[in-house]
Amino acid sequence: MKQGSSIALLCLPCGGASAAMYQRWRLRVPRWIEVIPIELPGRGARAGERFSTDFDALVEQLCLEHAPVLERPYALFGHSMGGLLAYGMASLLQLQQRPLPLVMFASASPGPSTDCWRFSGRDDDDALIRDLRHFGGAPEEVFACPEMLRAAIDALGADYGICNSFRYRGPARLPVPLRVLAGRDDEIKLQQLAAWREETLASFALHWFNGGHFYLRPHESALLRLLEKELGSSLRALKENTEAPSPALPV
Repeated sequence: MKQGSSIALLCLPCGGASAAMYQRWRLRVPRWIEVIPIELPGRGARAGERFSTDFDALVEQLCLEHAPVLERPYALFGHSMGGLLAYGMASLLQLQQRPLPLVMFASASPGPSTDCWRFSGRDDDDALIRDLRHFGGAPEEVFACPEMLRAAIDALGADYGICNSFRYRGPARLPVPLRVLAGRDDEIKLQQLAAWREETLASFALHWFNGGHFYLRPHESALLRLLEKELGSSLRALKENTEAPSPALPV
């Protein structure tokens, strides 16, 4: 990549998780990719803040907090619920006529038009713990430590509230290339992933990895290679568009 060309990759966590799930990426990508793990209120470095439970309010807050980054070349990556938040951010930025991401990645995330974003009957600790175990989102040491388990339960419960508050308003038709990434053994159905196609006016691609909902852990290297390739292509396209001569004015 030519010196001086760089892109920010804003990474949104899945339900119940923190920005820590992306910290390793900072050391494993080329220097021209700036990985920015987004921390949601109530966890990690923001553990002292109240959890968000309203989708639209959280999306607006994230766009405000990261406004300086959104003025330069950037991309959005979201895993599971993070994919829905990335979609919300891109949709709001389009509505506000602000710069859009060069490319958006939705990982292990059903399309926003599907009925997968309603979580009922998860209003007690036992149900939340079952989901933490079922999807494999929490390492075993979390279940062995009451304090860590309590934090994970509270975060997941709040994030289910965020998803339940999401209201689909019709296809966003973003002029943004959309890449959907998924594990072959995940419970998310093909048609639920393919539903993302309706949200973009630009190119669409679906990439499969071996593994389940958290395929990105054992296949981190392959995933990062794919991201590097896609981000590089996006930067080259941006440069070509910027350097293209303006059309001649009519005489």
